[in-house]
This record gives sequence, C-alpha cells and structure tokens, in this order.
Amino acid sequence: MFDKILIANRGEIALRVIRACREMGIASVAVHSEADADAMHVRMADEAVCIGPNSSTLSYLSFPAIIAACEITGAQAIHPGYGFLSENAAFVQIVEDHDLAFIGPSAEHIRQMGDKITAKETAKILGIPVVPGSPGGVPDVETAKKLAAEMGYPVIIKATAGGGGRGMKVAESEEVLETAFRTARSESKAAFGNDEVYMEKYLQKPRHIEVQVFGDGQGGGVHLGERDCSLQRRHQKVFEEAPGPSISPEERAYIGNICANAIAKMGYRGAGTIEFLYEDGQFFFIEMNTRLQVEHPVTEAIFRQDLVREQIRVAAGEKLSFTQEDLILDGHAIEVRINAERLPNFSPCPGKITQYHAPGGLGVRMDSALYDGYSIPPYYDSLIGKLIVHGRDRPEALARLKRALGELIVDGVDTTVPLFDMLLREPDVISGDYNIHWLEKWLEANLPA
Repeated sequence: MFDKILIANRGEIALRVIRACREMGIASVAVHSEADADAMHVRMADEAVCIGPNSSTLSYLSFPAIIAACEITGAQAIHPGYGFLSENAAFVQIVEDHDLAFIGPSAEHIRQMGDKITAKETAKILGIPVVPGSPGGVPDVETAKKLAAEMGYPVIIKATAGGGGRGMKVAESEEVLETAFRTARSESKAAFGNDEVYMEKYLQKPRHIEVQVFGDGQGGGVHLGERDCSLQRRHQKVFEEAPGPSISPEERAYIGNICANAIAKMGYRGAGTIEFLYEDGQFFFIEMNTRLQVEHPVTEAIFRQDLVREQIRVAAGEKLSFTQEDLILDGHAIEVRINAERLPNFSPCPGKITQYHAPGGLGVRMDSALYDGYSIPPYYDSLIGKLIVHGRDRPEALARLKRALGELIVDGVDTTVPLFDMLLREPDVISGDYNIHWLEKWLEANLPA
C-alpha cells in the first residue's frame, strides 16, 4: 500500500480523496495554484505545494509542476480526481515513466476510450450495444449524406475528440446536413485541434443512463448498477439519481453484466463509467469515462461502498474487495450539483462567502470545499458543492432532498439552489418521467434568459 498520495486537483473532489487517504492511514499532499492558497483542500491535507499561478494551464494542468511536487514530497502515487488531467493519456504515461503510480486506468485504456470512434469499435467487440452510426470518421459531405440516408434522419454529427457538448450538431433533414457537418468540423477544430467528425442516428427522447464499473486489472470486473443523469443543461448534468427510475431489475442485470464482463475482458483497472442513451427498452453506448465521476456518491450511497478507497487499493496492486454477489442495491439516492451561478443566465458568480451552513441529518451528505469567509476564485469551474441524499425509496429521497435544500445556507454569492426548489415541484421530476431534452425545454418556458 502507498505511504503518501498526491491529489492533482482542487475543490470538493480533492477533499474527498484526502478523507479517504486519512481513513486508510495514508499521508496526503495537496497541490494548489496561487488563487487557491486558502482553499479547504490545502488546509486539510498533510502537506501542500504551490504549483503555479492562477491559470489552470500553468498550475493544475502543468505536467512538470505536478511531477516535481511528487519528487519534492516523496509521494508515490497521484490521484487525478475528475476533470483536469484525469483522462489525459500523455500525463499518465509520464507518471508511469517516473515510476509513480497513477490511481486510475492505464494510459492505453484512457487513449482507447478517449477517441470516440475507437471507443465505439471497442464497445462493439466487447458485446456492448451501440447507436447505429458511421463506421469511423466521416471525410466529406457526400459521405455524410449517403450514411444519413441509410440510417434515417435525424442524425447527429459529433467531434471524434469532443466532450462537453462542443463539436455536436443535429441535422433533421438533408437540407441542413451540409451546414451542420461544416459547423461541427470547424467547432471541433477550434476546441480540440482536430476536425474529424463521426455521425450517429439521433434518438428523439432518450434518457442518459450510465453504468458504474470497476476493475482490478487482474481479470476482476463488477458493475455497481446505473445512474440516471438525464436532467442536463447544455450537456452538463445538474441532477443525478440511482437507481434509474425507468430501469427494471432485469434491465439492470442485463446491461450491468455486459459492462462488467467487458471490463474484466479488457483488463481494466480502477473506476469507470459506461454511458448509454436509453430509449424504448434499448441501451445504446455513447462513451466511456475512464475516471471517477462527479456523481459517484449516489452509487456509494445505494451500495454502501467507498469507491475512492477501492481506487487506491486496486492502484496499489490489490484485487477487488467485493464480488458482484456482494453488491446489493439498497434504497435510492439523488445528487444535485450546486454551482455559484446567477439565474436565469447561469452566469458564473465568484465572490466571498459570508455565511455557509451545510445541511445534516439522516441520509444527507454534503460534499463541498466552502467555509465562512472563503472567496470563490473566478478562474475555475463554478461547482461549489454536491448535495447527496439517500432514502429507503425514491419518494423518501425526494422528501429528504427538499428538506436538506431548505437547511442549506450559502450567503454572499448567487447559487443554483432556487433551480432545484422549482424542479422539486414539477410533476415530471416527482414521477421520474423525464428525458435528456426535458430540462432545456423547461428552462426555456420557466427561466428564459
């Protein structure tokens, strides 16, 4: 087992890893930019190293600075959290070249799943159902038209190297296909330095379902059920729950076993999420995230497992501490992402926290790096906390969420808390009858920017 781990991240996820380290008797090293000198993860870690100025490019994304911090402190492993360098294969390769352990999958698996076309081909080989689409990159408009005619409109054109909703365009008919194709390519080139695009059948009213998987790199692989993350704004999740309200136990076992077997067959190490669009009882693979997800706490709640602890264990060469038979689903959990943003435009709202009070009580967890007097810097993501609730069933979880939101106090900046107060009054949210387009349409009608 490791004696010391460096956390190459900030905010609530850095705190989450520090807490796991402390429970395991492992020393933790926080890295931080100049802007984060007073951050909570810096205060809570056993050691802290400043790795650069405010810009994330020059600090949290700097390979040399993070490797140097490991060498200075004697850290043997790096936990990347999520975002930043968590899915950067080049960084993982450098970590391994310096005889350090990366708490996550191999560079090869990150590379394989980071390219959307390769990921889809790999999924097919492993027996994971995929969305009908182009066999690879689409080189020109003529090819796009031919493929679209075969699979039927509407189609979606996506950047091969994409993410975060950039480089994605929907074409409802042949008349708009050329414009959509050229726009997706130019966006992709601008955002990712790569203009290659592929094309898929566009599903009308799908739900976003993701299966949590875990492998030990030694032939062991399990799934920990699914999460429904359909309530999204601009492809960013805002409300996540587990288990999915539309998924039956039979469907869960079917797709879960496919994913667990795939992970075992790949020899995958660590936490991962296989994401699907789900419509009319069918699952269609969209991508795999080779890291811990923001919404991992809802899975931890319903299976009573510490996923970060397990990440550290398997990275240290140990086998999985649980089997598929050990994983018994218990109750229902919901997470809402709380951002320092001003409604209705969702504009970032950095500033000083004048008062902060976290909700508590049975089945309530608040993952946040806020404290009274803390100043939220303007340089990073606006996520300031995650409120997670667990209940015996979905109605109890919803009631608990409503109660906990009423207890939460964040003064000094605007937050997205009022959004969740409104959503919890909506019949579709209460019943679980929503899809990936629901929130966008609701916002247009109820919170016009």
